[in-house]
Amino acid sequence: MAPKDSPCVESSGERLTPIRVLVVQDHPILATAIVEILEGEPGLSVYAVARTGADAVLLASQERFRVALMDYRLPDMNGAEAATLIRTANPDTAIVFHTADDSEEAVLEAISAGASGYLPNSATPADILEAVRRAAQDEVLIPVALFAKAVARQRRLATEEKQHQRLLAEFTTRELDVLRLLGEGFDTAAMARRLNIAPHTVEWHVRHVIEKLHVHSKLQAMLAAVRLGIIDV
Repeated sequence: MAPKDSPCVESSGERLTPIRVLVVQDHPILATAIVEILEGEPGLSVYAVARTGADAVLLASQERFRVALMDYRLPDMNGAEAATLIRTANPDTAIVFHTADDSEEAVLEAISAGASGYLPNSATPADILEAVRRAAQDEVLIPVALFAKAVARQRRLATEEKQHQRLLAEFTTRELDVLRLLGEGFDTAAMARRLNIAPHTVEWHVRHVIEKLHVHSKLQAMLAAVRLGIIDV
């Protein structure tokens, strides 16, 4: 959608530049409703509507707008990825999410990507307008319940990371080698050749790895290797 020119807003005899907003929403009906809410408010101007994250990033590289009001689940990427790319192209852009996705992961990723606001689809027009105006003033607006979700997930991630580090510290270098190869699908003979050790030595290391992981099989150890970040699949 081409950029839209809008006259400045008169206030106390001064001409104020309207807050330019990019709407990023692939649902046509919802996009239209959001545009109507924004355009009906003095001092706000909808710069464009983007249907995908890629379109939003392209617009950010071409023009300047103050706020991007975005869905989190876009056809080509999630909102956090899009927000990061938009802010890379246009660092002054404030990001406000308006979305049905209220999962802990989405909220935390949005905050980590620099979002200034995160609203559920149940937010009222007044909530949306307040979030956009706050974002334009470098302030934030996020419902307490959603923020609590993000905090809870952050704490769990921090706890899990500490547990992972403690667990990894228990492994010898050779055991980590065996766990990595096990996670990559190597059998005993292949691991023995790769590590230049005897097969029975590999089995001895595998038993120790399984014991330290508190699992009961090689398959469970393979999954643990992924969970611990020792291998990437």
